[in-house]
Amino acid sequence: MSKPPAKSNTPAPTRSSGRPPLIALRDVQLSDGPVQMFEGVDIALEPRQRAALVGRNGAGKSTLMRILTGAFAPDSGERFLQPGLRMVYVPQEPEITGDTLLDHVTAGGAQDWEGESALSTFGLDGAKSTRGLSGGEIRRTALARAFAEKPDLLLLDEPTNHLDVFAIETLEREIADSGAALLVVSHDRAFLNRVTDRCFWLAHRKVRVFDQGFAAFEPWAEKVEAEEEEAFRRLTKAIERETYTFYRSITARRTRNEGRARQLEAMRAQKETLMRDQTRGMELVLDSGAVSGKRVVEVKGLSKAFGDRTIVRDLSLRILRGDRLAVVGPNGAGKTTLVKLLLGELAADAGEVTLGTGLQTAYLDQARVDLKPTDTLWDALTPTGGDQVMVRGQPMHVAAFAKSFMFKESQIRQPVASLSGGERNRLLLARALTKPANLLVLDEPTNDLDIETLDLLEGMLEDYDGTLILVSHDRDFIDRLATSTLGLDGRGRAAEAPGGWSDFNRQYPDFFDRGSAKAQLRVEAAKPAGPEPRRAAVKLTFKDQRRLEEAEKETATLPGEIEGLETQLADPGLYARNPKRFDALTAQIDTLRARLARAEEDWLALEEKREGLG
Repeated sequence: MSKPPAKSNTPAPTRSSGRPPLIALRDVQLSDGPVQMFEGVDIALEPRQRAALVGRNGAGKSTLMRILTGAFAPDSGERFLQPGLRMVYVPQEPEITGDTLLDHVTAGGAQDWEGESALSTFGLDGAKSTRGLSGGEIRRTALARAFAEKPDLLLLDEPTNHLDVFAIETLEREIADSGAALLVVSHDRAFLNRVTDRCFWLAHRKVRVFDQGFAAFEPWAEKVEAEEEEAFRRLTKAIERETYTFYRSITARRTRNEGRARQLEAMRAQKETLMRDQTRGMELVLDSGAVSGKRVVEVKGLSKAFGDRTIVRDLSLRILRGDRLAVVGPNGAGKTTLVKLLLGELAADAGEVTLGTGLQTAYLDQARVDLKPTDTLWDALTPTGGDQVMVRGQPMHVAAFAKSFMFKESQIRQPVASLSGGERNRLLLARALTKPANLLVLDEPTNDLDIETLDLLEGMLEDYDGTLILVSHDRDFIDRLATSTLGLDGRGRAAEAPGGWSDFNRQYPDFFDRGSAKAQLRVEAAKPAGPEPRRAAVKLTFKDQRRLEEAEKETATLPGEIEGLETQLADPGLYARNPKRFDALTAQIDTLRARLARAEEDWLALEEKREGLG
């Protein structure tokens, strides 16, 4: 949505209930130095209204949210709040404080029972420590607090980040059951389709209001953009005609028509403004390289477990050239582990994995571990040196290639550690596209990407003639791309269905329903035949008990140590002033993160073992 905001003949349909708004902005102006961010922004939310705030990355959606909360003051304009309004804001990166999750959830005034209820809804234990939480636990805790406080107005900035499909569905139900008005920023189309009834479109420093939910927004926006593009074309032609007439016409030169000169200058100024507002998007292309063999991956009787935790049991699967396999399941079900098994990066406990011939694999890792924090963006794009990358067999200067992925020239020589999560995701996409690949593996590729970038990525993947393995919680993204979907339930069971997420759920409606009678029957049917030996009620061994205590201590203390080192690393002048210190801090952080990951995995495995023994 990057066309210039010329006058459109398609107005945004709006209606008003006649009720006074809960909150409103009027004629808000805001500048960031010489850059004008907002210009005459008007926005209002009425009781129980559920609105999406739509706009590309960098448009200022989060800033506008903060103006609504009062955290930022605009340069001019008015902000209105109903007296006594209870407003809760959940930012993109919430901070969890207090000793326990319940401490955090009740810090805003909710009663203990309200906090416990909200935490339970999102699958959390109020007694759990706030240290060492995963991204999903942080997000669910912040959402639990928001609903526990029973607000009149709820502001959510990318609330589905780090949530699995089932947590997103829980959030959708909580929004539906809540009496609160909602303003939400999200890249998740399926989520926006389900929860919104109005859209605010932030583009080119202004806000348009569309009085329908997001499901109807994009066709309307495309029509508006087409009209604006045509208006821009007509303006350009008018300037050309007027310029010719003004400078070539003998009558115009003799009369020195000052009014005509002012009109021409005004038209040129209008065009300059419109051209400045045009934003260059990413240019995604992918070289599928040489054709692979028809059989890409074949799996027979695959099983893998870590201690008492079974990832997959007796899985047989065949992936053929051109297939687009989506892998779905709750957080912790082992989706990334399965991908590593399929690629031969991890050994199975039983069964066979056969890779096809002529495979050229590109792997976009969810953890972004393929990026070295000390490398510059230039280094990351040219790992073998030089100043060029190959794109579809043609050389391209690295700076121009980086620019096509919306990186600024000033970022080319900055270390990867200074990039945001979305920028690192774009950098990994760029790296994946610099080399031919007939097998593309994408693990959570939609994190931190805006809807427009998702559209470009989706278009690229639709045109891609190689084989795709996709791990994602984005239901709409899966439905648009997958030719088959493989579900993991986290207890060793797997099921495959042709089509996307919606097709999988139609074929296996209770596959992920852990509490249903049908699901329990299927679990029993999936167990090996024959009687299961009774487990004796014994305690953990001395060695296991010691490791459990050590892991618990490390999960409590290591996050604080990592945070302290990251604070030192955040010094913008450190890399230039003392590169050795920068390298040492980065290495130390990586070591501590690895220790923390091992401690969390050991703690989880030993806790499950202890509960099973008990």
